[in-house]
Amino acid sequence: MTDGIAAAWGSGRARHVLLAVHTGRRDIVDLARSSADRLTRAGITVRVLDDEAPDLAIEGAEVVPADAEAARGAEIVMVFGGDGTFLRAAELARYSNAALMGVNLGRVGFLAETEPEAVEETLAAIERCEYSVEKRLAIEVDVLDASGSVVGGTWALNEISVEKAERSRVLDVVLGVDGRPLTSFGCDGILFATPTGSTAYAFSAGGPVVWPDVEALLLVPTNAHALFARPLVTSPDSVLTVAVPPDGNRARVSADGRRALDVPDGGRVEVRRAARPVRIARVHPTSFGDRLVAKFGLPVRGFRDARPHGPGREAPPALRNVLARDVVAASGAAEEVTGAADDDA
Repeated sequence: MTDGIAAAWGSGRARHVLLAVHTGRRDIVDLARSSADRLTRAGITVRVLDDEAPDLAIEGAEVVPADAEAARGAEIVMVFGGDGTFLRAAELARYSNAALMGVNLGRVGFLAETEPEAVEETLAAIERCEYSVEKRLAIEVDVLDASGSVVGGTWALNEISVEKAERSRVLDVVLGVDGRPLTSFGCDGILFATPTGSTAYAFSAGGPVVWPDVEALLLVPTNAHALFARPLVTSPDSVLTVAVPPDGNRARVSADGRRALDVPDGGRVEVRRAARPVRIARVHPTSFGDRLVAKFGLPVRGFRDARPHGPGREAPPALRNVLARDVVAASGAAEEVTGAADDDA
């Protein structure tokens, strides 16, 4: 779901951009500083988090505490780092109308909008308010005790993981959908993922890749000792439940690998769609399929074009990388192939 061009910020309102930076690398810090300088020269107030301010040392920046108020009134939370930094920034943007825009400086970076070499183009788009905003489904979880009382809760952009607390023991679970029991088995854990998170932990556990504009919830068992333990895709309005028997292994909840809760003995976990989505800013019109090609290096030429041409002879190598939106030589003829080199989901 897309909000469209964020032109409202160009109507004379004071503009603020909050930076969230992985300050452990000098190249990332330098890029954040140069970006802050350009935004400041464009008349945009740059905010930095108080725990990052000493490392960034950006002159004239507004220093704010790293709490729920950090992004209040900001237009963009600009993230410099990998997916871990992006998820941390999502915590700051959650309680505001700020949209997240990531510069990928990690390994894969599915969540970020752009690569470092395209930062100038991205900054120019922010200055001119020439970007769109996608609304991404998020999930929230309630942890209940044996009596049914809520004892804790949190939310996630990627996934909620219900995991066994003791590595040496199997976690016994009973799964339910919309208040009705579905199945039970022993496992290492259960993942509840969003479409955005389908390319993260859920993907590694054998779950399907779901396009981020599809509204759905994913349930993916991990290492289940059962014949029926397939990944499930349910309605976005479903309530997914994991109940843990009181005489079994203890369980805990992890949200995006950042926030953890213990599940009481005999308790249960309920996962549902969050009332507030996460807003992600996009500058480039690249499709999600193109991002998959770029991030996984998918062979878009087809296996027939890549097979050997006679004994000891390989197919002609690509003239240029398909992921760089260039021309690929296939069977002696050049063909135009559209890839995606610079964005992630």
